[in-house]
This record gives sequence, C-alpha cells and structure tokens, in this order.
Amino acid sequence: MEAVINPEEVKVGIAEWQVASSPRRLVTLGLGSCVGIALHDPTTRIGGLAHIMLPDSSQFQDRVNRAKFADLAIPDMLAEMLSRGACRSKITAKIAGGAQMFTSGDRHLPLLNIGQRNTAMVRQVLEELGVPITGADTGGNYGRTMIFDLMNGDVHIRTIGRPLKKI
Repeated sequence: MEAVINPEEVKVGIAEWQVASSPRRLVTLGLGSCVGIALHDPTTRIGGLAHIMLPDSSQFQDRVNRAKFADLAIPDMLAEMLSRGACRSKITAKIAGGAQMFTSGDRHLPLLNIGQRNTAMVRQVLEELGVPITGADTGGNYGRTMIFDLMNGDVHIRTIGRPLKKI
C-alpha cells in the first residue's frame, strides 16, 4: 500500500521500497547510515526507490523483511520495475546516504562503519545487476532526504544546513 504525502508523492519508509511511474515522486527521509537507491527507466518513466538499512542478509537469520537488506531489496525492486514494463537496458541508478553518523576514537572500528558497508554493497549489487550509477551523494556525517522525480529521473538531496543538491 502506498503512503501518499500528496497526490504526486509516495513516501518510502526505512527498510521499504516502492515502485511507481510518472508523474509521481518517490520520497524517503532520514538517510543516515542507510542508503537510498533510485532506479529509473527514462523511456517508460517507471522508477523505484529503496531505503536499505543493512548491506548483507547472509549475516542474519531473520530475513522476513527483504527490503531491509541491499543484497535483496535492489534485485526485488528491479524485478518489480521490469514486471511493470521497465526496459532493463535503460535503467540507471542514483544513490545517497551511507553516512557515518557516530564517531569513535578507536581506529579499529571502521569495520563497524555501517554507512560505508551499505554503500559498498549497494555499488556491488548494482554492478552485478549491470545497472550503472549516474549520480551519488554518499558518506559524510549528516542525514539526507531523497526526492526522486519519475518524470525526468532527477534526484534532489535535502540536508539540514546545506543547499538543495541535484544528483
């Protein structure tokens, strides 16, 4: 069920993905260490937006919510886009998030940097699926909101205290 912000905006929650078509916009809030993945077919104007929390489902027994994991959410969302008529060879990706929201003085903790691990897995899955990344705004230590316009494929990143950014 789509959560509608206004008639043209579909909200994508944490550990969710949505697929829609133009003139809709897909919006996700609160991307800290999570990564937002926008997939778009410019010919059909079908797109999907995922808000993943974790990189790799193989580390967990509970995989009921497949949208939580980069390695499951992206292929699932792509399959839904294709079932709605998107052309696989035309699909491109834009990604945002993957911040390191908390810091530690322990330099052995980079392994625990979930934002960096999420970003790396998203890039790996997209490469394996043959989906090129045409825009990215990842890393840093701040949260982001993604606004994805399915009409033209534009993704705008809203961040507190920073200008609106188009990727």
